[in-house]
Amino acid sequence: MTVPNVEAPDQAVILVGGLGTRLGSLTKDVPKPLLEVGGRPFLDYMIENCVRFGFRDIVLLAGYRGERVAAYVEEVRARLPTGIALSLVVEPAPRGTAGAIRFAADRLDQRFLLLNGDSFFDTNWLDLMVAVGPTYPVAVMTLRRVPDTSRYGVVTMDGDRVVDFAERGDGGSGLINGGVYLIDRRILSPCCRSGAPLREVLPALCARGLVRGRVHDGFFLDIGVPEALARAQIELPQRRHRAAVFFDRDGTLNVDRGYTHRAADLAFLPGAVAAVKRVNDLGRFAFLVTNQAGVAKGYFDEADVHAFHDNLQRRLRTEGAHFDDIRYCPDHPGGTVARYTRASDWRKPAPGMLLDLMRTWPVMRQASVMVGDKEDDVLAGEAAGLRGLLYRGGNLDEFLAPYL
Repeated sequence: MTVPNVEAPDQAVILVGGLGTRLGSLTKDVPKPLLEVGGRPFLDYMIENCVRFGFRDIVLLAGYRGERVAAYVEEVRARLPTGIALSLVVEPAPRGTAGAIRFAADRLDQRFLLLNGDSFFDTNWLDLMVAVGPTYPVAVMTLRRVPDTSRYGVVTMDGDRVVDFAERGDGGSGLINGGVYLIDRRILSPCCRSGAPLREVLPALCARGLVRGRVHDGFFLDIGVPEALARAQIELPQRRHRAAVFFDRDGTLNVDRGYTHRAADLAFLPGAVAAVKRVNDLGRFAFLVTNQAGVAKGYFDEADVHAFHDNLQRRLRTEGAHFDDIRYCPDHPGGTVARYTRASDWRKPAPGMLLDLMRTWPVMRQASVMVGDKEDDVLAGEAAGLRGLLYRGGNLDEFLAPYL
């Protein structure tokens, strides 16, 4: 699917500096991305999605009412998961989107995800990695086909290349910019010469064949006008609730070598990566739940489990896939390490890991499944109120697809 060794970025950059003039008095004292939607700032939904997709370094680029964004950052940091960094760069004066990127240049990684802070595109953001080729494009952008393009810039494609932009559509059907980009730092060169919006920088890159596009049909909403903001109050909170697929690990996702724990020993089974990506592309939660009794038996420690999972996520993200969250159980009543030698309601066939994930994430239980290669996996799923699927080998994606 992608070129080996081209890794997905860890950094997500969110543009939160817009004035929101079309929203009138609503944005007089607050930046548009901080407007409340469903009882919480719109930006909360963006940051939550960044965490879901494994972005550990989240950078906000602000301008208008930057002090309000700074106060928001301080509040949000306290409730972010361990290992997630949130930082802020405030422009002293508006310079356009490209200028904001240039101003933050010393904070930007070689490759990063760029997000419009006033729109939400419910799609697999990591799918942008599929457009990575032997010559890495400067930008890969998500596109959405809409029936009425009158409010949006329209994009023209030639294969997977973006070749043209129009400022506004004619009101008919067409492809629009979804506000999610995979960006390479090479874009800083045109930014150096421009304080223009990104939509004025990208056409020059298109002319050189350096912009790719991926078309998605997921839920799309921007809050730039009052009608859309009103619609967001109901629809966006509802969209947080998703069906989920809970995956077993050894013997289902990867080759079971017997107490598999070395990161270098990860070998995906046929169709495993495609199965996880299918779940991602469908907009469902993908969770990993695994018994790791080797910790209790002294064969390896929890640091090895974390290293294995870090490598697993890195490999998946390179292919445009990811797990939203992971749980493992290190305990076993027959262990030799005292602190782990115990019965646990997290150890499958008990449902503890699954139930904990359902407490953490808004899972639609009745539409969710647990897939694994052992009867204990099926029993754990059923005990959690899910349908259990017993995988007996073969291509995991082909096995799972009919149930999705």
